[in-house]
Amino acid sequence: MKKQICILGSTGSIGTQALDVIQQHPDLYEVYALTANNRVQELAEQARKFHPAAVVIANEDHYKELSELLSDQSDIKVYAGKEALCQIVEADPVDMVLTALVGFAGLAPTIHAIKARKKICLANKETLVVAGELIRNLATQYHAPILPVDSEHSAIFQCLVGEDENEIDKILLTCSGGPFRLFDDEQLKNVTAADALRHPTWEMGAKITIDSASLMNKGFEVIEAKWLFGVPADKIQVLVHPQSIIHSAVQFTDGSVKAQLGVPDMRLPIQYAFSFPKRLPLNGERLNLFKHQLEFFEPDLEKFQCLALAFEAIRRSGNMPCIVNAANEIANEGFRHGRCSFLGMGRIIEQTMAKATFDASPDYEVYVQTDAEARHIARELMNNYK
Repeated sequence: MKKQICILGSTGSIGTQALDVIQQHPDLYEVYALTANNRVQELAEQARKFHPAAVVIANEDHYKELSELLSDQSDIKVYAGKEALCQIVEADPVDMVLTALVGFAGLAPTIHAIKARKKICLANKETLVVAGELIRNLATQYHAPILPVDSEHSAIFQCLVGEDENEIDKILLTCSGGPFRLFDDEQLKNVTAADALRHPTWEMGAKITIDSASLMNKGFEVIEAKWLFGVPADKIQVLVHPQSIIHSAVQFTDGSVKAQLGVPDMRLPIQYAFSFPKRLPLNGERLNLFKHQLEFFEPDLEKFQCLALAFEAIRRSGNMPCIVNAANEIANEGFRHGRCSFLGMGRIIEQTMAKATFDASPDYEVYVQTDAEARHIARELMNNYK
């Protein structure tokens, strides 16, 4: 029987690469549902190519257009709205849900998928950043496996396979350092969104590319690793590794270190999440270590304030990571549209952390309220920003 896959965010970078993986293994996988937020044309083209049972456009304003584009595809059901995202992941035929939505929007459908006992292939790191403890508890309660799709967390997961109960001494979480790794403070004052979107090694969506440039993405990955692997943040070390060949590593209590290496290709962690514990053939470039010099540096927490703020959010815990995530989404969007500077993103996030209501023991409703409040504060700060 082919595994039926629901892809949340099929028109984004992760979603399109996941479809390539499925296309390479048509005997093993089949698309049950595809979803997007606004990209109607791309979603319709994907539906025509992969013939899912259903498609969902989250922005209800685009429902009519999508329905018309697929009017001759009577076997494909068309839905719209955020509630439809939560319902489609619960469909009985679905075996796996790839959560590749961007930001806080991924939380609710992921919770619904967990409660429906689906296998979660997690590419939406904000789900664990915002509500890591809640997600971990729900996954345990409903026996829903969560397999990481981020290249770094997939690498850590692969290093831990076969280690059973062996204690982790340290997680070594690598990052490229982004396009501004060698910039000084004066240079950082003048960088533009166009500069930040030129990532040196990875091709990703705009939001995550900006997060990678500010190193906020790496801060989020520290939080994600804490919840995925049950390791306290003080045992997670960030290493700047410009070549992006070692995707991350684990150091054990005997001093030995296991690392996962490969060319920068997101299809590998996507496919591994789909096929675990098996490894399947994958067409693509192979790693040639003779061609690569491997370098490692400590991140500059003063220059990259966002990473320092993420560590502060971990230290304070509660709903503080949710506050940071919401403020970052607003600041990130503001920077992309020229409403604040690169360094201004960190200042807006820091001030939002100081102003938003802190809750040491949040539940789902608190997360929703926190997200709304922090976004409101960050927007006001943005409007007053000069």
